[in-house]
Amino acid sequence: MVSNAAKSVEEYLDSLPAERRIVVGAVRDVVRRNLPKGFSETMGYGMIAYNIPLERYPETYNGQPLCYAAIAAQKHHYSLYLTCAYQAADEGDWLKNEFVRAGKQLDMGKSCVRFKSLDDLPLPAIGQLIARTTPERFIAQYEASRAAPRRAASPTRATATKEIAAKTRATSAARPASTRPAAKKRGTSAKRR
Repeated sequence: MVSNAAKSVEEYLDSLPAERRIVVGAVRDVVRRNLPKGFSETMGYGMIAYNIPLERYPETYNGQPLCYAAIAAQKHHYSLYLTCAYQAADEGDWLKNEFVRAGKQLDMGKSCVRFKSLDDLPLPAIGQLIARTTPERFIAQYEASRAAPRRAASPTRATATKEIAAKTRATSAARPASTRPAAKKRGTSAKRR
């Protein structure tokens, strides 16, 4: 991910080449036109970010504002982060269907839609998705994700190593002595003084 040290959205946009500024600006316009009240536009993680301010919801896992969406110009593509589509499976499915309906190819990681031009995005669907989740619903989704039961912890490496060693000893002890490998001598050194 290309990081940008801009302190403001305007500074970020000014730092982009003209053609990249046009693309980021167009996506930003769609997001801003459809963004529900209660989210704020800031710079975060080197991107234009749309967050729930800490003043409204300070109980985040990392002490940073809850990021709802973000836009970034990367080295070889653009990224549109849609956390709302990641947190709610129904929203992610809806977005996938909208790409299909628009005849566009969705290139998406967990929450990041990667695109190379504005023609790669169904902008009306992006606007609808942004408008669909209120800050209250987004907070509820976040809290539900944090409360979900965690998978049982896998054994630590030390525990796994001990278990393997115990099985090896048990297997080795069960073999007849004639088939066991010869024991190595320990603690002898030719250069001992």
